[in-house]
Amino acid sequence: MSADEPVRDGKLRAEDVAALRRAVSGPVLEPGAREYGAECATYNLTCGLRPAVVVGATDERDVREAVRFAADHGLPVAVKSAAHQVVAPAEGGLLITTRRMRGLVVDAGNRTVRCEPGLRWSDVMARTAEHGLAPIVGSAPDVGVVGYTLGGGQSPLLGRGLGYAADHVRRLNLVTADGELRRVTPRSEPDLFWAVLGGKGNFGVVTEIEFDVFPVTRFYGGGVYFPGEHLAEVLEAWRTWLPTVGEDMTSSVAVQRLPDVPALPEPLRGAFVVHLRIGYLGTADDGAALIAPLRAAAPVLIDLVEEKPFTAIGEIHRDPVDPMPYFDRSLCLESFDEKTAEALVDLTGPGSGCTLANVEIRALGGAFDREPEVPNAVPSRGLPFVVFGFAVGAPEQAGTLRAELARLVDGLAPWTAGRNMVNFLSPDEATDPAGVREAYGAERYDRLAAVKRRYDPANVFRLNHNIAPA
Repeated sequence: MSADEPVRDGKLRAEDVAALRRAVSGPVLEPGAREYGAECATYNLTCGLRPAVVVGATDERDVREAVRFAADHGLPVAVKSAAHQVVAPAEGGLLITTRRMRGLVVDAGNRTVRCEPGLRWSDVMARTAEHGLAPIVGSAPDVGVVGYTLGGGQSPLLGRGLGYAADHVRRLNLVTADGELRRVTPRSEPDLFWAVLGGKGNFGVVTEIEFDVFPVTRFYGGGVYFPGEHLAEVLEAWRTWLPTVGEDMTSSVAVQRLPDVPALPEPLRGAFVVHLRIGYLGTADDGAALIAPLRAAAPVLIDLVEEKPFTAIGEIHRDPVDPMPYFDRSLCLESFDEKTAEALVDLTGPGSGCTLANVEIRALGGAFDREPEVPNAVPSRGLPFVVFGFAVGAPEQAGTLRAELARLVDGLAPWTAGRNMVNFLSPDEATDPAGVREAYGAERYDRLAAVKRRYDPANVFRLNHNIAPA
């Protein structure tokens, strides 16, 4: 094998891997190594990772050496922290895992946090709560801080008032495709700063991120569960109620076919339900008055809306925590009128034949629509609703479950926007340049592609919803 052929049949030369091991402090693992499977583990068990080599990065130097090695050997690079969104199996590529990079500094005086990419929101919230502060965390506190933020970051509590998590980033340390570590701020590298926040992992590996946190310690919220047979009434009540509330109220509705498991309280085990999610920053009394019309929309199975500490934000959605095999699809809606609600009932309600575990519609609006003081590439700004469909099942069920998800997406097509929320994109969406361009919008995509050409002309970071260099 010649020097310019470092990879053959998906395997690196032994001497090259040995050189990589000498260059980094963290583990370097190849397929067949005992720790390889655990290092590559993902949240979605249908989306496995099978890279040619894994580097368990311990610091910025490890990341730089790994990226340089990949570039020198013609390998694409993937990055894994919490692994809630995996787009490609990384076959033949180099995977950098960041779970060992867990540095965290809370500056309570300046209301900022600096953290490394191995941290999840649950790690950060525990520390910020000590100072009466809160980050713009999403519905699932167990997701990684960096990946969530680079995809925008939509909060079920703070977002309508404050915007996306990406809107409040101050600085990123970023290893670009040339192996250089860049301190990226709106002043130092404005084009790259704009592109990374919304462009997800297309531009490099974030080794540290600094962002604002806010003086929030509590909220009024949680979930109200109704029998699924009353989906039409709940949707109609919610749809007409939305224009009456302010930006301190965030809500969503999920149609759920729940598993029969002991972890669920008795009325919910194996049940077909409508799950109303509420996150309100005002007082409990005001919140109760505001959602009274929703509580009265249908018979209630369980009402879990109450005063809670901010650290209980995960109780609004109660997203699954343990890894599972699933398939998903998403879309943003231009509107949600009476006909849209009727279509959603036809697609997911009683008598629909729907088998999807969860179909959720989230109301956006408020600060989600406003450009932040320092603009970024988040593409879903200005879209009032996002819909997320979730089907649980093993790979052998893929055909049936994907068809069910496609039925949902096709049924809502008359109201669908081309642009989408990056963090909700599945491996089955935006699978080619045209699809990615549509998800971002043509003008935004062209600007992103120009930045990509400057910082990653060889498209090293392509194991994602890829923005190709212009």
